[in-house]
Amino acid sequence: MRPEREQPGPGQLSVWDFPRPPAYVQWHERVEIVFGGDLVATTTEAWCVLETSHPPTYYLPPSAFVAGSLRPATGSSLCEWKGPARYHDVLGGGRIAPRAAWSYPEPSLDAEMVRDHVAVYPALMDACRVDGEVVTPQPGGFYGGWITPRVVGPFKGSPGTLGW
Repeated sequence: MRPEREQPGPGQLSVWDFPRPPAYVQWHERVEIVFGGDLVATTTEAWCVLETSHPPTYYLPPSAFVAGSLRPATGSSLCEWKGPARYHDVLGGGRIAPRAAWSYPEPSLDAEMVRDHVAVYPALMDACRVDGEVVTPQPGGFYGGWITPRVVGPFKGSPGTLGW
């Protein structure tokens, strides 16, 4: 059952207006990731994946990450839109967040722009910021969306939303 769409205010977007398959956009916002008290990544060149019912997931170029802040992790998964994903541990401030990031080394043609770009689960980081605003992680443990004041939901990921 599809939930009732929240009405976006001025300057906001509803995730229910995002397409399926997803769109890929760059807003050139300042994106920062903090882990272990360290700034482990910063860029204005992130790609946002916009998919129906999901807040944007930010994919940062590898060059955005501080050297040594990512290392390959075990396991993989498959996205119906982007293809096979590889996982990465995030390292910062002497801490390790196992499998807290992922990338697509061989994405589908529609997702070519995110090739080798890295997304993180914001719930596993100290903070993820977009233009200085701390993001709220997408509900649930599976998705990696970043909720900012730019988007309204409701958002997939909470209990009872699997069938959306």
